[in-house]
Amino acid sequence: MAVAPVKKNAPSREEQNQNQKKALLKKLIQTSPSISPIHSLITAIKTPYLPNGKIDLAAYDNLVSLQIAGGADALVIGGTTGEGHLMSWDEHIMLIAHTVNAFGGRAGPLAVIGNTGSNATREALHATEQGFAVGMDAALHVNPYYGKTSADGLVTHFRAVLDEGPAILYNVPGRTGQDIPDEVVLSLKDHPAFLGVKECTGNERIGRYAAAGVRCWSGNDDEAHDAVHGGARGAGAISVASNLLPGTFAALMRARDDATADALQPLIAWLFCEPNPIAINTALAMCGLVRPVFRLPYVPLSRAQREEGAALLRAVQHLLPGVERVAVMEDDDFKLVSRY
Repeated sequence: MAVAPVKKNAPSREEQNQNQKKALLKKLIQTSPSISPIHSLITAIKTPYLPNGKIDLAAYDNLVSLQIAGGADALVIGGTTGEGHLMSWDEHIMLIAHTVNAFGGRAGPLAVIGNTGSNATREALHATEQGFAVGMDAALHVNPYYGKTSADGLVTHFRAVLDEGPAILYNVPGRTGQDIPDEVVLSLKDHPAFLGVKECTGNERIGRYAAAGVRCWSGNDDEAHDAVHGGARGAGAISVASNLLPGTFAALMRARDDATADALQPLIAWLFCEPNPIAINTALAMCGLVRPVFRLPYVPLSRAQREEGAALLRAVQHLLPGVERVAVMEDDDFKLVSRY
């Protein structure tokens, strides 16, 4: 008597979803461009605004075009510099999608990294799913801030978001109020979607991570050149100053140039004379690259600070693409918006 074959149970909907997610993760990792070449420049791109406080896509496209011409390898969309924390998630995902559609994403000249991190794992997962759905190449994930968690909680949170697709972790304890311990990063480094870390605590730690096989980008513009060429073996920089100096910063990542790096230190120091992104927003307006519109709570630098910055910017104006003149500007030239 023939024995009837045993029927396998069809996978549950949850299993189907997990299988689809695994297939997508594999595809994303295989098709992702060279997000993380050695000595790469990733610019934390500024988000410019119209007078009504809405995003100025024409000005944004011009900034991105200058990055491409300057040789940037990737952009972080809606990061701290891009004021993702002042955006709705609709705006945030729209800007990621616009960047992919206008400049190509995985098929384009530079990688698109969406800052889809959050202090709520559920929110980070949802935003990251949306970001990958509209074509971003990778995510940037900060550790949960304000409502801080344990080391085990950090690992669990990061594993959950890494399961969504390629990601760079972001350690900036000066903003989050909590450092990501080395052991947390090292426990995650073998995850197939782990690309590396944006590290803001200094080059000593970058060197430790490099020795352990963890790719690390400096998050400090004043230390980035030394992070790459001074022995720490950093992978490059995720930079604020490169909004103004894309070509120069790209060159500094790829070849040692102590003279240029040293010459830029006064300007870099000025760009962080107030919490970022206040000075870079002011500088880009002074250079005529964006409208002088600030979403509150950010306000422009004072007149005295602008005068100091104008002298520094004019000294390197030949390195600032698209800048015909640097203006100090008057206080009433700036528009502050609280509702948009």
